Amino acid sequence: MASLNKVLLIGNLGSDPEIRTLPSGDKVAQFNIATTESYKNKLGERVEDTEWHRIELWGGLAGVAEQYLKKGDSVYIEGRIRTDKYTDSNGVEKFSFRIRGNSMQMLGKRSDSSSAAPSAGNAPAANKGTNNPPVPEQISDGDDLPF
Repeated sequence: MASLNKVLLIGNLGSDPEIRTLPSGDKVAQFNIATTESYKNKLGERVEDTEWHRIELWGGLAGVAEQYLKKGDSVYIEGRIRTDKYTDSNGVEKFSFRIRGNSMQMLGKRSDSSSAAPSAGNAPAANKGTNNPPVPEQISDGDDLPF
């Protein structure tokens, strides 16, 4: 039977990436991103529900994260869920979850567009092993349509 473990997230970094260099020279970047859902409750009040996701990037993606990502940046991550099982100091078995990213797209700053960091228009795409469909051309007005 086929299976699929794929996660697609767009969120904002909660802090600068933490970078580790392994004895092999490979880099690992870890950071949290927040995704927020906004809705109205039964009383008509706007409610925001924020989820935090632990992201882990390896190799070239970690290098890109180290060079370009900062707290507050918006980022698109594709990856898979990884589960870690451990026993706490009281002997209770616990689980933690992380996203092992295999593709990343920087979407720019959350609110400050005057920074020197890449934005959506000039940010390098960091994809590894994924095929991204071509982006369609933008049409400015309906007068130039061929039909």
